[in-house]
Amino acid sequence: MRIGITCYPSVGGSGILATALGEELVCRGHEVHFISYERPFRLPANVPRLHFHPVIINDYDLFKYPDYTLPLSVKMAEVSREHQLDVLHVHYAVPHATAAILARWMLPPTQQPRVVTTLHGTDTLLLGLDPGYGPAIHHALTHSDAVTAVSGFLMTETRQVLGFAGPIEVIHNFFTPRPAQRTREEVRRELGVKDEVLLLHSSNLRPLKRIDLLLEAVALIRPRDSFKLLVLAGGSFAPFTDEVRRLGLTDRVIVREKVTNIEDYLQAADLGVFTSEVESFCLSILEAMFFACPSVARRVGGIPEVVEHDVTGLLVDSAEANKITQAVASLIQDPNRRLALGLAAQQRAREHFSAAGIVPRYEALYARISGNIKWANAGPA
Repeated sequence: MRIGITCYPSVGGSGILATALGEELVCRGHEVHFISYERPFRLPANVPRLHFHPVIINDYDLFKYPDYTLPLSVKMAEVSREHQLDVLHVHYAVPHATAAILARWMLPPTQQPRVVTTLHGTDTLLLGLDPGYGPAIHHALTHSDAVTAVSGFLMTETRQVLGFAGPIEVIHNFFTPRPAQRTREEVRRELGVKDEVLLLHSSNLRPLKRIDLLLEAVALIRPRDSFKLLVLAGGSFAPFTDEVRRLGLTDRVIVREKVTNIEDYLQAADLGVFTSEVESFCLSILEAMFFACPSVARRVGGIPEVVEHDVTGLLVDSAEANKITQAVASLIQDPNRRLALGLAAQQRAREHFSAAGIVPRYEALYARISGNIKWANAGPA
C-alpha cells in the first residue's frame, strides 16, 4: 500500500510513534510518504520507499499569524495525486485531520485517499475542552474513515469530552529499540555515574509533565548521594535550572537535550520516574521497559494500561512529592526488587507492545477502509 503520514516533527510521543510506524511499514513492503513542515527528528534518511515532503509556509502580511493548515492540505493533495496514496494517516485531529479532509475534497473521487486519524491526547485532553477547537476536532473525527486512540482511557475521554459517538479503535503504542551504540559502562562513565542508582525521566517538559514535582520528589531522597537523575529533554531545560539550584540538586541532575540515540541512555538507567498530571499512554515508560528498567509513575490516564502495579513498576495514587519519594526510595534501597520489576516490565513490553503485535493492526485497518484485500489479514513480517 501507499501511505501518507503527517505528524508533528518535534520531540514528543506522537511524532516518535508515527516515525517508528513509517519505518516498520516500509520494512513490511509498503511505500510511505511523510508530509510535514520539518523532517521528523528520528526519521532516517536514504531508506528505500520512505520519503519526506516538506510543507512550505509563507508569512504574508495579510495574516496576523502564519497559516499551516492550508499549505499542509495542498501538499497532502499534491502528494496523494502524484503518488496515488491509498491512505493518509494523520496524528492529531487539528490541524492534521482537518487538512487531510480538505485535501481529499481537492481531488477527484477516484484519487481520494482514505483518512485515518490517531488521537494521542492533546486533541481530547487539552484542545477538546476549548470551544474554539472542540467543534473542529469533532468534525475532523466524524469525517475520518477511521479513528484510533492509543489507550482505552483516551477513547473514553474522547467520547465524554467531545461527544463523539463514532467507532474508535484502541491501538496501543509500540517501541522497537535500536542497538545501543555504546556500552552501559561507557554511558554511565560519560554521565559521571558510579555506584549511584541512575533515575531516568524522558519527556518534552511541557507543564503537564510536572517537572517541578519531579524535582521536588527527588530532592527528598536520602541519602542524597544514592542517586543521580538523568533528564532526556525534548525541549529546553533552562526554565528549570533555578529550581535545580534552589533544591540543591546541581550535582544530582544531568540533562541531555533532544537525544536521538535514546537507547544508549535507556540501557544505562536503573529506574524511571514520571510525575505527569495526565498521560494518554506514556511512551517514555514503554521505552524504558524494553531495557528492563521499571518505573515509578502516578496512577493517571492510560499509564495503568502500560504499568502493572507492583509487577512491572510502582504506581502512586497521590500527587504529593513525599509519596512519590517513598516509592522511588524503596526501589533505590532494594536492588533485587528493582531487578525483578525490570525483568517483568521487559517481558510485558515484548509481549504486548512490540511492533510485531501492533503494526499488523494498522495494516489491517488500512486494508479494511481502502478495500485492499492483499493486506486485509496482515500479520507480522
